[in-house]
Amino acid sequence: MSKPQILQVGPYPEWDEAPLNAVFSVHRYFEAADKPGFLAAVGPQVRAIATRGELGASRAMIEACPALELISVYGVGFDAVDLAACRERGIGVTNTPDVLTSDVADLGVAMMLCLSRGMIGAESWVKDGSWMAKGLYPLKRRVWGRRAGVLGLGRIGYEVAKRLQGFDMQIAYSDMAPKDFAADWEFIADPVALATRSDFLFVTLAASAATRHIVGREVIAALGGEGMLINISRASNIDEEALLDALESGALGSAALDVFEGEPALNPRFLALDNVLLQPHHASGTIETRKAMGQLVRDNLVAHFAGQPLLTPVL
Repeated sequence: MSKPQILQVGPYPEWDEAPLNAVFSVHRYFEAADKPGFLAAVGPQVRAIATRGELGASRAMIEACPALELISVYGVGFDAVDLAACRERGIGVTNTPDVLTSDVADLGVAMMLCLSRGMIGAESWVKDGSWMAKGLYPLKRRVWGRRAGVLGLGRIGYEVAKRLQGFDMQIAYSDMAPKDFAADWEFIADPVALATRSDFLFVTLAASAATRHIVGREVIAALGGEGMLINISRASNIDEEALLDALESGALGSAALDVFEGEPALNPRFLALDNVLLQPHHASGTIETRKAMGQLVRDNLVAHFAGQPLLTPVL
């Protein structure tokens, strides 16, 4: 029996490539020099797409695959997949939630600590001889006991807030409605009001058309010159131009960011700032989590072709 043919949009770690090749006939889109020509040649045989969250699958890609049945996303975000095109054709979509939740929350809290305490600059202070030549490192700001806001109390937001409790922080959150499981935390529906009462604002929302630039000039201004913005969600949730303007002017104190518009070619204005912590979109970047993500991508594909229910359906 022939293997189902799938389109692989971007590379995976080697530990995922081998088992994927063992079960499926894989067409590597990311290796093609002439991508439109490649799609035209292999698209009619493709029954599933294996992609990554930031790469997704465009309408053009979906339309080039008339036999397409499923798109399996390696990542929790699926905003780069044209869901409208999938709905029109009855194409299933899956992602990899839960398995990456705790690692993403860990990195968000680590970024808060690192930037608030100036740890990267402090290491340079030791290594470049400034400690010996200039004395003590400039004072930074504490984390414990201060006010934290979580914008989006889904899986990741909840894990962030749980960790912040360990620092005796005053926690509030915004979401569509109050959560029964968050009775100990303050619910503030309006993101601007949440930012106003926060020293640290974590953005942990799923991305959608409704949340695009939800963190805009008003929210950033409300967070203020002593505030810190931490984004471990999607770049589209933040108005980057407004963010850069505020960081450059001092209207916002600082920002810790793991995602960017147009990444990895981020806006060069970020590189000139000393009040940002920049990370290469690796919040889920642990060996354990990436292996679990790859396994879930394959498990969804295998379940589909075996006629079984999808494990983590989006559509």
